[in-house]
Amino acid sequence: MRHCVTRTSFFSFPTKSLAAIMSDKKRKATKAAAEPSTKQQKLASTKEVKKEKAAGWLQDLVKQHRSDNKDMKVNKKRVRFISDMQEAKEESEGVLYWMLRDQRVQDNWALIHAQRLAMKKKLPLHICACLFVPKSELSTLRHYSFMLKGLEEVEKECRSLDIQFHLLHGSAGKVLPGFVSERGFGAVVTDFSPLREPLKWLDDVKKALPNDVPLIQVDAHNIVPCWVASPKLEYAARTIRSKITKLLPEFLTDFPVVEKHPYTSTKNAKPVDWAKTIASLQVDRTVGEPEWAQPGTTSGMVMLESFIDVRLKLFGTQRNDPNVAALSQLSPWIRFGHLSAQRVALQVQRGGKNASQSVASFIEELVVRRELTDNFCFYNDKYDSVEGAYEWAQKSLRDHAKDKRPYVYTREQLERAKTHDKLWNAAQYQMVSEGKMHGFLRMYWAKKILEWTCSPEEALSIALYLNDRYELDGQDPNGFVGCMWSICGIHDQGWAERDVFGKIRYMNYKGCLRKFDVPKFEKKYCPKGL
Repeated sequence: MRHCVTRTSFFSFPTKSLAAIMSDKKRKATKAAAEPSTKQQKLASTKEVKKEKAAGWLQDLVKQHRSDNKDMKVNKKRVRFISDMQEAKEESEGVLYWMLRDQRVQDNWALIHAQRLAMKKKLPLHICACLFVPKSELSTLRHYSFMLKGLEEVEKECRSLDIQFHLLHGSAGKVLPGFVSERGFGAVVTDFSPLREPLKWLDDVKKALPNDVPLIQVDAHNIVPCWVASPKLEYAARTIRSKITKLLPEFLTDFPVVEKHPYTSTKNAKPVDWAKTIASLQVDRTVGEPEWAQPGTTSGMVMLESFIDVRLKLFGTQRNDPNVAALSQLSPWIRFGHLSAQRVALQVQRGGKNASQSVASFIEELVVRRELTDNFCFYNDKYDSVEGAYEWAQKSLRDHAKDKRPYVYTREQLERAKTHDKLWNAAQYQMVSEGKMHGFLRMYWAKKILEWTCSPEEALSIALYLNDRYELDGQDPNGFVGCMWSICGIHDQGWAERDVFGKIRYMNYKGCLRKFDVPKFEKKYCPKGL
C-alpha cells in the first residue's frame, strides 16, 4: 500500500521538466542536510505508519481506542425498561446479561450497561445465551454452526474477564426465568431485535420473571437506537436519513472497554462442550458451512481490516459490479452480532480519509439503509407479507396478479437453479454454495422470482425461504426488507406500469449486461454444461 501511495504522489506532477524535478530534488536534499531532526522525524513517522499497517493493525488500534475511552458512559436513551420494576433487587447474587442478537463481548452497549450495573451493586456478572432450534427448513448447520462457534469465542473471552458464561438449552421463555430464580439474579439486561420471534421471547420472559427483577433492554445493534431514530414507521430512506444524521454526533461515539470484572461469582458456569453441542444439533446438514466466512469477532475484525486496506477504495465506484471485490463482506458478522456496526462505521471513517466517496456511500448503506430495515420490522408486524406493503403497491400487484407470466417455475426448480436464465442460475448457485450473493444481484434475483411465479404472495414466500435458508446473513431485517423492496415496492416509488410487475420497479437481463460483464459471472458460478 505504501508503494502505491508513493507512485501516485510522483505522477501527480506531469507538467514539470526533468531539470525542474532535478532542481527540486537538489533543493530538498540541501534542506534535509540542514535539518536532520526533521528528516529523522519523518522517517520515524513512516516507520510508525508501516508498523500500524502490519497485519492485525486494526485489532491493536481498536484496543487502544477502548482503553482511551474507558470512562465513556452509556447513553441513557439506548436503555428502556421492559418490566415495571426498575431497580435491581437487593441482596442478589449477580446481574445477568441475556445475550440474544449481539453475540460479542467488546463494543456491546448492552453488556457494558450490565457490567456497570453489576459494579454499581458490587455483584458478579453473568451472561447467558439460549439455544433453541425450531423444527424448520430454515434451521441449517450453516447458521447454527456460525452462531455457536461465535459464542465459543465469547465464552473464552468471558473466562479471561471473570464473567460467567452459560449456554441454556430451550426457548428463553421456558428456561431463562427459572434460571434467574435459581441463581438469585437481581436484574436481567438484554439487547434489541425488532423481529417477531425475539419480541415474543422478550414478552414471555417478562411475564415469567419474578416481579422484583427488572428486565432492561439496550439497543446495542443500531448506532441510533431504533425507538430514538423514529417513533413511527418511516416511508423511505429519504424520510429517516435526516433524523438519523442529526443524531449521529450524539450516538456515533467510541466504546469503553469491557474490563475484568472485580466481583467474583461463588457459582461458576458449567463449561460448554462446543463440539458435542454442534454434533447434537437437529438441523439440516446439507446446507453446510462456507469456507470464506470464519465465525467470531476476531475473524470479523480481520475482514473489516481487509475491507479498509483493500476494498474500500473501490466501493464508491464499483460496488454494483459482481465481478469486482469491492464490498465489505461484513454482513454475516453484523447479522450475528459478532461485529458492531458502530465499530465498523468508526473505523471506516478513520481509515478511509483518502476514499471520501466510498466512505459516504458505505455509511449510507451501513447506517441509514440498514437501520431503516429495523424501523420497518419494528413498526410493521406484517414485515414479511404482501399485506405489509404500501396500499399503492398492493393494489398494483392485485391488478396484475392474473397477468400471463413468460415462465412459471416451482419452488423446487428455483431452489435447484433450473431456469432459462444463466445469470439468475449463477446467482442462485453462489448463494447455495457460498452462503452469499452480491447486493445488486439480490435485487435482480428477487424480482425475477416475482416475474416467474403464479402470484406476488408465492413469490415473496419463495424469496424469503431461499434467502433465509441459504444466505449466511438470512433471517434478518435486511433480508426481509430486501425481498419486500424487490417484490412489494417497500421504501420505493411507483414506476411505469407493465405486465406482472404493475408499478413495481422492473429489472431485466439486458439491464445487467449494461452494468457489468454478465458472461464472466455466469462462467464463474454456473455449473459446466448449463
